[in-house]
Amino acid sequence: MSETKGSSSVGNDPRISTGSAGLDDILCGGLDPNRVYLYEGHPGTGKTTIALQFLLEGARQGERVLYITLSESTQELHLVAERHGWSLSGVDIFELIPAETSLDPSQELTVFHPAELELSETTNLIFERVKELSPTRVVIDSLSELRLLAQSPLRYRRQVLALKHFFTSRQCTVILLDDLSSQQNDLQLHSISHGVVLLEQLAIDYGSERRRLRVIKMRGIKFRGGYHDFIIERGGLKIFPRLIAAEHHAEFSAEVASSGNRELDQLLGGGLERGTNALLIGAAGVGKSSLALSYAIASADRGEHAVIFAFDEGRGTMEARARTLGLDLGGKIKEGLVRVQQIDPAELSPGEFANNVRRSVELDGARLVVIDSLNGYMNAMPDERFLILQMHELLSYLGQQGVLSMLVLAQHGLVGPMETPVDISYLSDAVLMLRYFEHAGTVRRALSVVKKRSGNHEHTIREFKLSNQGLKVGPPLTQFSGVFSGTPQYLGDPAPLMVDEQNGPKTGG
Repeated sequence: MSETKGSSSVGNDPRISTGSAGLDDILCGGLDPNRVYLYEGHPGTGKTTIALQFLLEGARQGERVLYITLSESTQELHLVAERHGWSLSGVDIFELIPAETSLDPSQELTVFHPAELELSETTNLIFERVKELSPTRVVIDSLSELRLLAQSPLRYRRQVLALKHFFTSRQCTVILLDDLSSQQNDLQLHSISHGVVLLEQLAIDYGSERRRLRVIKMRGIKFRGGYHDFIIERGGLKIFPRLIAAEHHAEFSAEVASSGNRELDQLLGGGLERGTNALLIGAAGVGKSSLALSYAIASADRGEHAVIFAFDEGRGTMEARARTLGLDLGGKIKEGLVRVQQIDPAELSPGEFANNVRRSVELDGARLVVIDSLNGYMNAMPDERFLILQMHELLSYLGQQGVLSMLVLAQHGLVGPMETPVDISYLSDAVLMLRYFEHAGTVRRALSVVKKRSGNHEHTIREFKLSNQGLKVGPPLTQFSGVFSGTPQYLGDPAPLMVDEQNGPKTGG
């Protein structure tokens, strides 16, 4: 949490909504009324849209609201509203740019163009319209036009101060829009404003652009600092406040969740505790996703809701794989006990993903969350340096909600030395290592629990296999050495491994 110049709301008036639930959440309740605020950002960041949301919220409350435009025409504003499914019938629009007919010199000038007026005349026109309508919410779009008219920074600052002082005595909340067209940041404008919100649009190498918002300043109002992702969709800006795990603690029973497989539970020391997270790490195709899927089905069998966020695999492929394992994933989905959400990393921001996880937990009551895989999640990041920090916050949140989370991470390689794309094992409460190993001309799979913070576990390595009856785990491979190297040595007397359904039992030796 961040705050500036005070710890409580200025005055005794209740907060007013910004028209965006996400921004209200970031501001811990909304804006102080009767103040002047600045929304700044380059063209295309969503300033006009969020400003209209602010006015439409006031209109819904029965307030008189006014949009003063020096840059966009009334027709353009109505088009923006139409695209979002809004009606501007409750919004007064004062247009200070010429109608098309005013370009004909034979026509009488009935509207005004900022370039043809002195700055003082423009501000006087604004004052007159505000006095006439007495609105409680005003948006001025945009300050760049006033800056052009002012010609000098000093004159511009004086006019903005005049605007502020005028509105201070009128019981009116004002949003100023600025497109950052000046060569340098206008810090003087920041000092004049009661609060400053910055909107940004970032172009990444592949995929759609990313948008984010940051509250730079808010006098006397606590707010969540840092960047918050948002998208522009039909209906306006959808803002995803940055997840702060410490704000979301719930009481829960730290009981053990069974995998539904007796041998696997034995390997795990009884199972995995709620409120913990497990990392499944291994080569591609070794069975990590199938193990996580088995846990999801076991959770559904107990009547609990599980959600799988699939970055790498489509739902159809996942259901087909579940059928080959004898798991009724389709049936559990129809019952509403398992939800599979396919994620497109090129189109998703980290904030939106965290919001999806929160909704699954808080609205759907998910008790198991599977992220398959971390490799795909990492590709969704605008900057990989922050992957660990964001994942730490997300895992902390899930842990405080009593949710069991499972993370799938694919290593590079198949046998022999393995390369891990990101080391997140220190954040994990349990780490399950899955590896291929070769024996007697066949490729087999081995499983071991190499870490478990919340209790005892076996330190053995067990063979496992995927069959049409699900996951099967064999006895400890006590006669082998170097299983995780991929080429183990058999050290004991001939002893059977797990039964090969096609060729019968295999023996070591």
